[in-house]
Amino acid sequence: MGCYECCMRCLGGVPYCSLVATLLCFSGIALFCGCGHQALTETERLIETYFARNLQDYITLAYIIQYFQYVIYGLASFFFLYCIVLLAEGFYTTSAAKQTFGEFRSTMCGRCLSSTFIVVTYILAMLWLLVFALSALPVYFFYNMDATCHTIDVLTETPASINQLCVDARQYGLLPWNAVPGKACGMTLSTVCKTREYRVTFDLYIAAFAGAGITLLALLTYTVSTTYNFAVLRYLGRKGIGARC
Repeated sequence: MGCYECCMRCLGGVPYCSLVATLLCFSGIALFCGCGHQALTETERLIETYFARNLQDYITLAYIIQYFQYVIYGLASFFFLYCIVLLAEGFYTTSAAKQTFGEFRSTMCGRCLSSTFIVVTYILAMLWLLVFALSALPVYFFYNMDATCHTIDVLTETPASINQLCVDARQYGLLPWNAVPGKACGMTLSTVCKTREYRVTFDLYIAAFAGAGITLLALLTYTVSTTYNFAVLRYLGRKGIGARC
């Protein structure tokens, strides 16, 4: 066999759908976990500096943020390993397996494993859809805050109305109702919106939201590819033809 035929055989055995899904999943999880972790840290700093004066007012929020940061570590590790396993399963059901090891034989264990991947990936996609929706909440909060600050900048000629424009962190459940001050109004709020910490936090939450969306797309792609691979695996057991997804 020549070099060209060898290269074509190798390229023909690549599970392109699973490979694309793996790249999407890695990039999405990296964005979501990395930016989400830093955004939570910056959020705690903003709350501590501008919305709460007493440590007891935001100590619960600090513990929740710390808990979610540990969850992020676990998510990154789990998805890294799971994507590698799905990619390996994709390679298993390609024509490279048949060409390398001879006539393909599908076993009951192989079919059971593939069907398990379908179910698990589908469940993960549904759960991640919830994560994707929840990751939009901080973006919504900061978007409202940014819109209020823009309104304050427009109405600088009427100070009386400016002082009535506020963002109350207690309304979003970030602080208890007895927290002082718990909100930022008028020019104080406008000053907060112009700080570097606010801009960085807003951008980080947008990036984390985008990362969650990319991860969801990767899981849906995995669902399609694993379903296809399962169907081809059953077909291979009877016909000995390779898969390409």
